[in-house]
Amino acid sequence: MELLGQINPLYSVSGALVGLLIGMTGVGGGSLMTPLLILIFGMAPATAVGTDLLYGSVTKMCGTAVHSKGQRVQWKVVGQLAAGSLPATAVTLWAMASFGLQKTGTLFATVLGVALLLTALSMVFRPKILDYTRKHGRPMRPQLRLALTVLTGLVLGCVVTLSSVGAGALGVTVLLLLYPELPPARLVGTDIAHAVPLTLLAGIGHWVLGGVDWALLVSLLLGSVPGVLIGSHLSAKMPETLLRLTLAAVLVVAGARLL
Repeated sequence: MELLGQINPLYSVSGALVGLLIGMTGVGGGSLMTPLLILIFGMAPATAVGTDLLYGSVTKMCGTAVHSKGQRVQWKVVGQLAAGSLPATAVTLWAMASFGLQKTGTLFATVLGVALLLTALSMVFRPKILDYTRKHGRPMRPQLRLALTVLTGLVLGCVVTLSSVGAGALGVTVLLLLYPELPPARLVGTDIAHAVPLTLLAGIGHWVLGGVDWALLVSLLLGSVPGVLIGSHLSAKMPETLLRLTLAAVLVVAGARLL
């Protein structure tokens, strides 16, 4: 009851708007919510990242259930990504605890800024990448592809733990290059499924380190759940290119401000 009394309607409205955009564009919540919490609401970067990680894990669990039911998850690839991302997340959390990195707002802001700029680039060029892989992409040697998949997970584990950004847009973009034979819907489902254990482990780690605001988390989820549902219904009626490029521009501005 005490937690419910701390719910902020303004955060719920923000969660609804972000959820609406996620439903319409498929862009990960971390790319939008974390900079919003830092730049608009003035929240400490470490708290914004930690809270958003748990927020993302809950929403991605719902997405994974839908994609799994539609057989759009390549579970073997999920396991290979997790083989790199989960140990990397654990090591990053250990480093944060050992060196007090969670108290260094500059580090979180810098990593977040770079991740936002990379996410914006991936959004702008993803259609060209998809078109190229469809026309020219060839399966790699299994050993090389396995190594690159695990390496991708390792990089995502570090970046996501420090910024809450990258599990979505960056992950899908790399998977497009590594698995050109898989349909885009299956790549998206695979990426979302991998993001669940990654963001959950990272979020729990931030919670243990004191970087999660539970009242904020509940406030965001109260708005984002209906927002995602509405956005999903509107997605077919909205100009995808305009939305994608507009969001990319917003991410560039946010990333530049954080840097």
